[in-house]
Amino acid sequence: MNLSFPVASQRLGVEKLGALPKEMPSAAIQIPVTHAQRRLAARSLCKIAKSTGSARSIDAGKPAGMIQSAATAAFFAMAIFSANVKAEAPVSAVVPESTSTTFGPAMEASATNGATALAALIAEAMESNPEIRSALREHEAASQRIAPAEALDDPILEAGVINAPLVSSTFNRDDMTMKMIGLSQRVPFPGKRGLRKDVAMQDAQSVGHGYQETVNRVARDIKAAYFELGLILEKTRLVEKNKLILEDMRHIAEQHYGVGMGSQADALKAQTQVSRMLDELLKLGRERPTVEAELIRALGRNAILTSPVPEPPQLREETLSLESLRETALSQRPQLLALQSIVARNEKALDLARKNYYPDFDVRLAYGQRDNMLDGSRRPDMITLTVAVNLPVWRENKLAPRVAEALAKRDQAQSMYEAQRNEVAASLRQQMALAEQNLQSARLYQTAILPQARLTVESAMSAYQVNRVDFLTLLDSQMTVFNYEISLATAMAGYNKALAEIDLLTGKPPSPGHLPIPAEPL
Repeated sequence: MNLSFPVASQRLGVEKLGALPKEMPSAAIQIPVTHAQRRLAARSLCKIAKSTGSARSIDAGKPAGMIQSAATAAFFAMAIFSANVKAEAPVSAVVPESTSTTFGPAMEASATNGATALAALIAEAMESNPEIRSALREHEAASQRIAPAEALDDPILEAGVINAPLVSSTFNRDDMTMKMIGLSQRVPFPGKRGLRKDVAMQDAQSVGHGYQETVNRVARDIKAAYFELGLILEKTRLVEKNKLILEDMRHIAEQHYGVGMGSQADALKAQTQVSRMLDELLKLGRERPTVEAELIRALGRNAILTSPVPEPPQLREETLSLESLRETALSQRPQLLALQSIVARNEKALDLARKNYYPDFDVRLAYGQRDNMLDGSRRPDMITLTVAVNLPVWRENKLAPRVAEALAKRDQAQSMYEAQRNEVAASLRQQMALAEQNLQSARLYQTAILPQARLTVESAMSAYQVNRVDFLTLLDSQMTVFNYEISLATAMAGYNKALAEIDLLTGKPPSPGHLPIPAEPL
């Protein structure tokens, strides 16, 4: 580990000590420093300060040299503390000059790896999620109802004896006695079978779109849980990192208090912030199992299996247009398409109800076999053909209410479609605004707020080294950086979750390699 601190090119006297940071040139010395050496230097500060105080009482003629030695020791200790902060928290307290606040190739590669891992999880859910399997089987069942809807009713086969006399059981005594076999078939009025098929097809299409909606919803649930879990892990990392920084600040405050250069309240304030970080870790520890359980459920895994570990939040910026997304949602959202199929289905059902005003036909064909007479004369066999129709005469109390019911269902489905279309448009507008807000916030944190806050910490550190600001100002600056880092991670996760909601609202398939089956019947 290397320690960097500025070195003045001129010899400083007591009168120059107050202007130390302003008069230092850009030259720096690199010194390897270990954690034990940092602690040793802090203890040396206490000894030097104490010996300085004793020297004042013994030799009053050297006050400037003693004060300069103590100030140099204090400055050296503060520089070591700055190196400690840089070593243990490289992205919170100090921003290296080579660090970029925008996306570079490494961050783009990390985002690509995260997207690949997320796609693998979605592909796993396509195979193992029970909700998706159930919706698929329901679609298959609905597809099998199309052909039976158009089929004719089963024909009726009959056999028996016609006109047998009661006085005798023989078949040759009466001329009208015969043995008969017949076949009858119900034939609906023309157009009814086609309408029944259309109703079944629209039902199957509606169920198929419902299957696609289930797939997209499960994918959305996986994305939301994945991004939320990644946010929790990132928050945990930031809290643990900030906790280490605050612990070092507490040690420095305690050392300053021990040599009379600070107050006890500084150390207590630092300890309070450390305790706050412990409380944050406990909260995050309670939240993590809940999000992991949701992710495991969406994946369709057994509850005893471990949850995947997501990547830290990364921005995957997309170009969004509200009008384009709205048109895409109206044409591709499975939920809207399912409602359109229900509207079409109820329209066909209304036509079918109106067709019931027309009769159906029963066609019957029978063959009668007659035996020869007693005298041996031959009797020819007989054939029977009849056509029967039902009489739809109960119109007011039977047919008209069914037509009114079908009409109400059609209007209800149309109203449901319009309401859902408006809700999708409103949700798109909300998620667009949320995504844009989170994106702008993330960019602002990356390019302006966080770099400025980190520079504020550096400035406060330099000023604290020469007693120009108090410890609470330095502590507040560090906590501000911590809060901004949390806000940046939250904005990134919020942006990604908003994109997941937009994908659901617009009906975007999870991935090209795992498209749901088409909604058209097989």
